[in-house]
Amino acid sequence: MSIRAHVTFEADNASPMGRERIRLLEAVARAGSISGAARAIGITYKAAWDALDAVNNLFGRPLIAAQAGGRRGGGAALTPEGVRVIETFHRLEAELARTLKTLEPDLSGTGISATTLMWNFLMRTSARNALRGTVIAVVEDAVSAEVTLALSEGTTLTSVITRDSVRDLGLFAGREAVALIKSSFVLLAPAGEVGRTSVRNRLEGTVSRREDAAINTEITLEIGGGKTLTAVITTGSADELGFRVGDRALALIDAAHVILAVD
Repeated sequence: MSIRAHVTFEADNASPMGRERIRLLEAVARAGSISGAARAIGITYKAAWDALDAVNNLFGRPLIAAQAGGRRGGGAALTPEGVRVIETFHRLEAELARTLKTLEPDLSGTGISATTLMWNFLMRTSARNALRGTVIAVVEDAVSAEVTLALSEGTTLTSVITRDSVRDLGLFAGREAVALIKSSFVLLAPAGEVGRTSVRNRLEGTVSRREDAAINTEITLEIGGGKTLTAVITTGSADELGFRVGDRALALIDAAHVILAVD
């Protein structure tokens, strides 16, 4: 397994700068012109100019200097500041990668890799539920695919996505993935009170927390394996169903409402 670190420079009221714009600066240094750099990395001349303007705005000083024309016309070169930015960027990436590799032996035997740890820590999502599991089955037809994750022993979750998404995410049996589920997509019922239903996912758990508000109530279930699942339902429904901490409940989730992500 290889570990790569990605660094991004950011500032208020300016576009962020990452590896792609560093590649553009490096291409300008090699080609000696903005047009040549644009051709080298496969973007238009206008896109290159727009990107370089954004870079200059980010740092508040030019990283590219125009050169007077000769027989071949004008060109462009990196300013000393541009050279320092590139060097600093690569140094930061190298130091971050080295730090991650240093962490790897400390996590040996815990079932957690440094890459997994950093991905979990840095990932941001509006979905209330993010459940990591292992793909145990992928069933495809001409358009769609049904992907089943094992969340813990005896607890599985199925997602229906497109075949193209399976390819793009590189999903196969044995690969880890994260299921993202909005809390409003989780329906709840008292355990044992739901008969046959077309809803693909039925996860039973114990109510560990209930937080009431004027309109909605947030209910969290412990579903095993140290994992929890949160649902937001109306307070009236929560009262009518009588959910209390310690009660057993059943979470119903449509497979089409389960989004998958990978490291």
